[in-house]
Amino acid sequence: MTVGLGAMVGAGVFVVWAPVASAAGGWVLLSLALAALVATCNALSSAALAARHPEAGGTYVYGRERLGPVWGYLAGWCFVVGKTASCAAMAMTVGAYLVPGAERVAAVLAVVLVTGLNLAGVRRSVAASGVIVAVVLCALAGVAVAALLPGPSGAPAWDPGRVVGGPVDAPGVLQAAGLIFFAFAGYARVATLGEEVRDPARVIPRAVVLSLLSVLALYLAVGTLVLGVLGPAGTAGLPDPLAQVAALVWPAGWAWVVRAAAGLAAAGALLNLLLGVSRTALAMARDGYLPRRLAGVSRAGVPRAAEVAVGLLVLFVVLLADLRGAIGFSSFGVLLYYAVANAAAWTLRREWAPGAVVPVVGLAGCLVLAVSLPLPSVLGGAAVVLLGLLALAVRRQGPKPVAG
Repeated sequence: MTVGLGAMVGAGVFVVWAPVASAAGGWVLLSLALAALVATCNALSSAALAARHPEAGGTYVYGRERLGPVWGYLAGWCFVVGKTASCAAMAMTVGAYLVPGAERVAAVLAVVLVTGLNLAGVRRSVAASGVIVAVVLCALAGVAVAALLPGPSGAPAWDPGRVVGGPVDAPGVLQAAGLIFFAFAGYARVATLGEEVRDPARVIPRAVVLSLLSVLALYLAVGTLVLGVLGPAGTAGLPDPLAQVAALVWPAGWAWVVRAAAGLAAAGALLNLLLGVSRTALAMARDGYLPRRLAGVSRAGVPRAAEVAVGLLVLFVVLLADLRGAIGFSSFGVLLYYAVANAAAWTLRREWAPGAVVPVVGLAGCLVLAVSLPLPSVLGGAAVVLLGLLALAVRRQGPKPVAG
């Protein structure tokens, strides 16, 4: 559960509200509910698969074993693409909260620093994840309590009338659900630990579902808090909405606490994600799906070539995209990744009771939310996915290795 919470309670809870409020208006909580429904189906499918395939690799393994090598490759490619954009979004979150006004420069420095730590073999431990989650929850609880207490005017800063309202824009609600899915991505990190836990058939499904439900409750509380203080229109244009809420409800000068918590959470998530993406790239290189040079490992066990390649890709996204674009691009890749997971889970329908319904709902939900994202994210994501499939086709047509 700590691994799952640490993977989800990062940049998303601090930055996703602005693009979501811009798309859904006063119906952000409806978008959150839709995203949660799809995420729950994905979590159940991932947990069922993890119980039957308790080995590292997640959907890359499930797709390969249940659907065939091409589907496993597609899942791995979408993971690398989507999580690379997630890394960029988290680096931008570090800049938005810690160095407002120089966000892009700070994001570049964060990527360089974290990549250097990864090359040195530094890893974010489960204990560190627990500390970060505790710090974030304490900061958010402090903001929530202050928002509910009477202010100088005698009334609380939080007004429930601002949370929900206005005409329902169905395409906007779906787009917002796709964007907010970025904040949920991470619970499958638990499923990748199949080789490292005792009794994975029992532990992994429970940890996945409980961590997801915990984060859903947190997001409902935080979304209600932000919208109730700033309103949808006031939230839509802010890269650091929770810091702005803290500045309104806390004494002057204390908003730095939330900024520090956001920077800590985003930097920790960036370190963790870069590790995960580079290890997936390493596995795909070993299987011949990515250039063999990325399969090299140092004496200390660090895949330095993969680390540097992923770091450079993240820098490329940071320099070219804005935060909304990075979130949309990340959501597109991750939704396709989970679409493969649901398709793989559907093959379990004869041995898993919910397998006839849950994977179908999850697969349909992933595809609908993916195509509902902002058009640049859909077109850019589709182009990168097609490029990956083309690269696979070229590799398959190339000369076969000679045995011996």
